[in-house]
Amino acid sequence: MLIPVVLFIVGLVCLIKGGDWFVDGASALARKFHLPELLIGATVVSIGTTLPEVMVSTMSAVSGHGEIAYGNAIGSVICNAALIAAITIAVRPGKVDPKTLKTPVIFFFLAAAIYCVSAYLIGGFPRWIGFIMLAMFVLYMIVNVRQMTSMPQPEPADDEEKPEEDMPVWKMIVLLVVGAALIAVGAHLLVDNGTKIAQALGVPESVIALTFVALGTSLPELVTAITSLVKGHSDLSLGNVIGANVFNLVLVSGVSVTLAPFTVPQSAVIAGHNASLVLEIPLMIVVMLILTVPALLKGKLSRLQGILMLAIYAAFCAVQFSL
Repeated sequence: MLIPVVLFIVGLVCLIKGGDWFVDGASALARKFHLPELLIGATVVSIGTTLPEVMVSTMSAVSGHGEIAYGNAIGSVICNAALIAAITIAVRPGKVDPKTLKTPVIFFFLAAAIYCVSAYLIGGFPRWIGFIMLAMFVLYMIVNVRQMTSMPQPEPADDEEKPEEDMPVWKMIVLLVVGAALIAVGAHLLVDNGTKIAQALGVPESVIALTFVALGTSLPELVTAITSLVKGHSDLSLGNVIGANVFNLVLVSGVSVTLAPFTVPQSAVIAGHNASLVLEIPLMIVVMLILTVPALLKGKLSRLQGILMLAIYAAFCAVQFSL
């Protein structure tokens, strides 16, 4: 029991320090090249925080359990939007740039449409769907890179930003890579040893699955969100969440479906229907609509949005416990 507790604490320290360095590197990169933090969050930061999902899904697919990636991707999207983004918005609502937000939002709902066609009409995810998703991932990155390179390069408004802008690019990359690695290691230690501690305390496996395991691969996004809030970079957190959700559908699912095609799994039933089709996929779309539509139309986020999504997530967890 002592070793799991020590490793759990080590994992927590790795997460905190990794998140600190990761956000420092990302925000410095945004300032160095005068790019919106929301755009950096939706690309560079999202790739780093989505690595745990990619690793879990790839290993599952290689071992012949591609359907695990299905639940992992949908569950992570719901968690990222209705818990992580909701916390960010509830604590610090503010203005966003609809132009910067438009690209990741369009790609997310295009990917969600493909998901719906596969789940409701085809009844599964054949390999060609995986190829389409991976092609969307490549296209998404190309569009974002072109958007970055086409942006004007204005001079900084005040001298306070110059010390951070003087940080060499190699140091920013080191902070991003080492920070992402520490987050991944910390998340792994936290989940594995948290599960062992919970089992030793007699916590039921179903509760463990819905807490430590379900939230485990979303810990990098959560740590990044909290660190971004503390450091005053809420745009970085929002961009990270939306970008990570795009990657969950087009990259995480794309890799797993390409390696191991599968039919729509059924782990629970609601009113005689597959719970995934009745609850999880519709909820994934609903929480993303609540998160993105007001931001696109009004150019700002409200605290009410965050509170509403947190309430939805709490109700979702309650339903999951009752199934």
